[in-house]
Amino acid sequence: QVTLVESGGGLVQPGGSLRLSCAASGSIIRINDMAWYRQAPGKLRELVATITSGGNTNYVDFVKGRFTISRDNAKNTVYLQMNSLKPEDTAVYYCDAEILSTGATRERDYWGQGTQVTVSS
Repeated sequence: QVTLVESGGGLVQPGGSLRLSCAASGSIIRINDMAWYRQAPGKLRELVATITSGGNTNYVDFVKGRFTISRDNAKNTVYLQMNSLKPEDTAVYYCDAEILSTGATRERDYWGQGTQVTVSS
């Protein structure tokens, strides 16, 4: 059994910062790529950033220069540092990880429950 738990969301004023965390736990053998997605009300879930097990990162254009994804492999945790937040960044943020767990024959995607980020004055 594997679970992902996000934390760090909340209410912040435009221009402010938040740091999201997502910790994976359970019978984990290996974690490959990890990612952050977000879903605003009435919209589809969209990719925000990805990071490989070796630390290579990719960002979608609308967060480049403002958000930073990182991970701590020893803690099975991925982070999303969000700076210069805008009202349009308001969404539920989800983490995703490709994990090989004990007893499984291949990796599969696991998702966290989501954490709300609201950017408003």
